[in-house]
Amino acid sequence: MTRAVHLLPERIDRGLARDEQARQLSEAATLIRRRNIELIHAAGLGHVGGDLSATDILATLYLAILNVDPSNPELPDRDRFVMSKGHSSGLLYITLASVGFFDPALLDNYAQPLSPLNGHPDRKAVPGVEANTGPLGHGLPIAVGMAVAAALDHSGRRVFCLVGDGELQEGSNWEALMVGGHRGLEQLTVIVDRNGLQQGAPTEETSRLEPLAEKARAFGWSVAEVDGHDHSALLELFERLPLETNRPNFVIAHTHKGHPISFMRDRAEWHHRVPTADEVSRALEELDT
Repeated sequence: MTRAVHLLPERIDRGLARDEQARQLSEAATLIRRRNIELIHAAGLGHVGGDLSATDILATLYLAILNVDPSNPELPDRDRFVMSKGHSSGLLYITLASVGFFDPALLDNYAQPLSPLNGHPDRKAVPGVEANTGPLGHGLPIAVGMAVAAALDHSGRRVFCLVGDGELQEGSNWEALMVGGHRGLEQLTVIVDRNGLQQGAPTEETSRLEPLAEKARAFGWSVAEVDGHDHSALLELFERLPLETNRPNFVIAHTHKGHPISFMRDRAEWHHRVPTADEVSRALEELDT
C-alpha cells in the first residue's frame, strides 16, 4: 500500500505567490484523496463521496489557515475545527496525520477493532479532534458554544465548523444558527459542503434547502459562496474573515460528491459505497493524470 500522505508538508509557505500556494494545496489534496480511497477500501467501510467533496476545504484550512500546533494540541488559544459531518472521519484523520497530530502509520488501523480511529471521531482518542461527532446536527451547536466561550474569554481564537448540506435538515442546526446570529459571533465560520447529495438522493428532493443563502442571512449571518474545489478562492475567502463585524460567517462551498473521480462524481451511491480493488486502481490512475 502506498503512503502518499507521508509526503505532505505540515504547512505551505504563505510567503509564496497565491498561484504557487494554490498549486501546493492542490498537490496536497490529491495525496489526501489517494490515501482516502486506499483507506476506505482497506477498511471495507467509509464515506468516500463526502470525503472527496470536502478534501480541498480541509487541506486549505489545515495547511494554510488554522492556528494550530500539532505538538501542543491542547493549546488554549488555538483555532478550533469541528467536523460536524462526522461520517467523513477518514478525511479528518488523514488530514490530521498529514500535519503531524499523530503518526500516519496509525491510519492502517482505521475502523479496526479497538482502534482509536473510529468510523466517527472521538476527541478523547485522537489528537486534534475537537468534538465527538457523527449523529448529524450536533457539531454546529458545539461550535457555537466554543465561539461563545472564546468571546467570553476575550480570545482571538476562531472556530470553523464543516457541515454537510443534508445535515442542515436537522433542526438543531437552525437553533444554533439563531443563537450565533443573535450573539454576533464573528469568530465563528460555518462551511457548508454543498455537494447537493445526501444518502440516496439529492438534498432538494429530500427536504429542500434553497434558498439557503437567504435563510442564513435571515438568521443574522454574513454569507459568501465559493467554489469548494478552488484553492485560490478558498484562501482568499478564509483570509478576509470575518465577512462583517459582529456577524458570524456562513460559507456555502459548492462541491461535487466524489470529486474528481469520473465514476464517483455527483453520484449518490458513493455516499458510503466501498470501492473495489479495480475501482481503487482506476481512481488512483485518474488522480495521477
